[in-house]
Amino acid sequence: MISDGHLHHVGYVVESIDSSIEGFARSLSAEWDGKVYSDPYQAAAVTFLYPGVPGNPAIDLVEPIGENSPTRRFLKKGGGLHHVCYEVTDLAARLASWNNPDARIVRQACPAVAFNSRPIAWAYTRYGLLVELLEAAGQPCRAAVTVAPAQSKGAQ
Repeated sequence: MISDGHLHHVGYVVESIDSSIEGFARSLSAEWDGKVYSDPYQAAAVTFLYPGVPGNPAIDLVEPIGENSPTRRFLKKGGGLHHVCYEVTDLAARLASWNNPDARIVRQACPAVAFNSRPIAWAYTRYGLLVELLEAAGQPCRAAVTVAPAQSKGAQ
C-alpha cells in the first residue's frame, strides 16, 4: 500500500513524556536527543527515540495537550500503540489514492512542528490501523495544507 515511502516512526500515546521517556529509552536501547516539540496543530507534545541501528524507524511518544486534544480520548482508554508513520515522496498523490474503501482520510494535510512544518495527514485503513503520512524532506508541497489547530472531534 505504501510503495513510494518508508516506515518513519511508530507512535505511542503516553500520559507524560517526562515520566515515560527513561523507561522507553531503556527498554528499547534507544537514544533520546532531549527535544520535545509542542504542536498546536496536533494539540500534543511529541518526542522521538532513536534505535541504536541506523535506518530503523524512530519511536514517537505523544502526550496530549489539553482536554480537547484528539489523542486525549485514546489516552483515557489506556494509551499505548497509536499509529505508524510513513514518509512519502508525494503526499498529495498518496492522499488521493487513499480516499477509497480500503482507507479513509481522517485529517487533511497540516504542518507538523516536529518536522520543520513539513505536512502530515492522517488516515484509517479498513483494518483499523491509524497511519500518519509525512511528506518527505526536500519535496515541493503539493498537498493542500490546513493551518487550523486540532479540534476535539479529530480521530487522532
